[in-house]
Amino acid sequence: MPSSVEQLLAPALAAGRDGSQPEPALVSAIARELRDDPATLQGCSPASLYTLLTAALCGRRPDAALQVLHETGVLAVVLPELAATVDFSQEAGRRHKDVWEHTKTVVWQSVPKPAVRWAAALHDIGKVPTRRFLPGGGVTFHGHAELGLRMFHRGPARRVGFPPAERERIGELIRFHLRPGQYEHSWTDSAVRRFAREVGPHLDDLLNLSRADITSKRPGKRKRCLYQVSALAKRIRELAAEDHQPKPLPAGLGNELMRALELPPGREIGVLRQRLHALVEAGTIEGGREPSYYVELVVAGLEPPADP
Repeated sequence: MPSSVEQLLAPALAAGRDGSQPEPALVSAIARELRDDPATLQGCSPASLYTLLTAALCGRRPDAALQVLHETGVLAVVLPELAATVDFSQEAGRRHKDVWEHTKTVVWQSVPKPAVRWAAALHDIGKVPTRRFLPGGGVTFHGHAELGLRMFHRGPARRVGFPPAERERIGELIRFHLRPGQYEHSWTDSAVRRFAREVGPHLDDLLNLSRADITSKRPGKRKRCLYQVSALAKRIRELAAEDHQPKPLPAGLGNELMRALELPPGREIGVLRQRLHALVEAGTIEGGREPSYYVELVVAGLEPPADP
């Protein structure tokens, strides 16, 4: 009979490492113990619970770890929001499309980084209260990402001792997990930039989660969805590189310099423009500003070049 939290979680840890399955008698014993006394797990501090569960989720077989957590009853005690997805259908009349099986696949496909694995495990908890069946036989989960974020902070984030930065990152990944999959080539550059700003430092993790969230068995659909995420990532990189390029000097600057410095057209004005351009490239002054900005800089400190 298990007698400590570490022993209660040991089968899930072993399953997460290499997929090994515990003896049915041990699974039954743990399930019986937790059924008789769910408070048994309260002997584990939230921080220790995070450490143990993260180790189970970040092994080679996180899907096996989740299944063992469910079968032993640990999941229902610690993460009842996730336990509620077991046998919860995503499509009317299609049992194999339940949220639980989808979630295990997403976790298994995700990169073994704690925030990504936790977000993969919890990204669809909002589907349970938001499922609506449509008259034609379809089903919707409108708003499940936003509700999932609120559920995460009300439940798992209080029971499990996530480090503050990790808790914030997981919540944002749950909140935005649908967005990369909604990308279309018709998005404007400003829309792509706005998306990248909203996601901020979580962008790489979100793109990795989005790739893992593609679980279709149809090769064509899977390839198409993966391509869309990769296309979004490439476009974000290209726009970021473009935004880091120094903006050019404005048109008409030469005329403004000649007027302010009372110089005729010629080599002096060309050399001044070259010096200003070099300062822009070095990041010493701003690019893309109005001509008066550069004229004031020249008057204040950049003297016209002396005749050779």
